[in-house]
Amino acid sequence: MRNSDNTSNNRVRAGAPVSAFARIERLPPLLVALYLGLVAITVMFVILAALYISARLTNGAPTSPHPFPRYFSLSTIVLLVSSYVVAQAPRLYARDDLATLGRCLLATLLLGSIFTGLQVLGWRELLPFLPFRGESSGTFIYFISALHVAHLLGGMLYLLALALRVLHADRDAVRNLVFIRNPYHRRQLRALCTYWHFIDVLWVALFGIFLVFY
Repeated sequence: MRNSDNTSNNRVRAGAPVSAFARIERLPPLLVALYLGLVAITVMFVILAALYISARLTNGAPTSPHPFPRYFSLSTIVLLVSSYVVAQAPRLYARDDLATLGRCLLATLLLGSIFTGLQVLGWRELLPFLPFRGESSGTFIYFISALHVAHLLGGMLYLLALALRVLHADRDAVRNLVFIRNPYHRRQLRALCTYWHFIDVLWVALFGIFLVFY
């Protein structure tokens, strides 16, 4: 009877819903660190965006008489394309196609570099109309966009390191097999895609705020 009671209790426990804390405990440390970092980044940019909106409204002018930098718009398109490209990476990994996966990661790296260059051109386009040390709202545009680029560059360094590992593993059949079967590399790729999409969504939100309150 006791054995049957224990069995029934174990079934009840197995069928019980898993708590949020239990799910967090099951997450790999890499993903836990990533999610905590994304929360911290979100809070920071929300505060900066609120300060920018407050400064813009305090200035009194509802809109700027100067055109919004077209390079910011172009960079947004480039970043959206890069997000689509990197989204193909998990599918290529699942197909054991490391050669194409390496090219996919390098293409994403190239698009990230183009985005960074377009941001710099956007700052140069904005500088004659809105000096860095002019209005506080203008300073926030430079600071927030530069801070976003800094976080993107961090992701690009991680992306470069992962791309080099992929290309190195693709040169040898044994290394290829070990790389594909290693679950840590799968988590690394998942973390990269999550971070890159987050940076993409973050910039789209910032771009919308800049566009509305410019």
